[in-house]
Amino acid sequence: MKKILCFGDSNTWGYIPNLGTRYDENTRWTSILQNLLGKNYEIVEAGCCNRTCFIDNPDGLEQTGYKVLPKYLDNTFDIVILALGINDIQKFFNPSLTDIKKGIENLISITKSICPRAKIIVISPASLSSCVKTQYFKRQFDDIAIEKSTHFSKIYEKTAEENNCLFFNWDKIVEVSQLDGLHFSKESHYKIAHELYDFCLARINC
Repeated sequence: MKKILCFGDSNTWGYIPNLGTRYDENTRWTSILQNLLGKNYEIVEAGCCNRTCFIDNPDGLEQTGYKVLPKYLDNTFDIVILALGINDIQKFFNPSLTDIKKGIENLISITKSICPRAKIIVISPASLSSCVKTQYFKRQFDDIAIEKSTHFSKIYEKTAEENNCLFFNWDKIVEVSQLDGLHFSKESHYKIAHELYDFCLARINC
């Protein structure tokens, strides 16, 4: 059996826009991917709401990606999916684009040190919608954060290439929900799972 770790934030956890509850196991992209891959694969879901990639999160260890990642890793994983970073650009953190690149590089480095044989898939967060400024998360995200979110795909793609990782771009296949400007609809979860399944078949020989 092959093992896949899905390490991310609320969009990996399965946050329902405008509700704050969690999609069920028939709706989350991680669970759908498990069903598509079948019984010869084990998906380990490791999403957490408000988890940052490289910022020391005041909410604690579980929300601080680079600190908690080693807890989830071991050398039995065949694939590690890293899907976070959007929470680092909240306006009170205000990282530079260079900080963002260094942050995902550090996450890759941690993964390689513990899982040297695993294939790493780096997923760039979906760009924020301007409506995030008027919805539930308006205190966290402003125009500067929205603009920074448009740079994630290029930064992550370049970083993945430099570190011999695979790159998967959410912006090319889905958009965030207009209900909160940050999270995915159930239709987007379905599409992510199927696109990622095809991606894995083509590039990793799943």
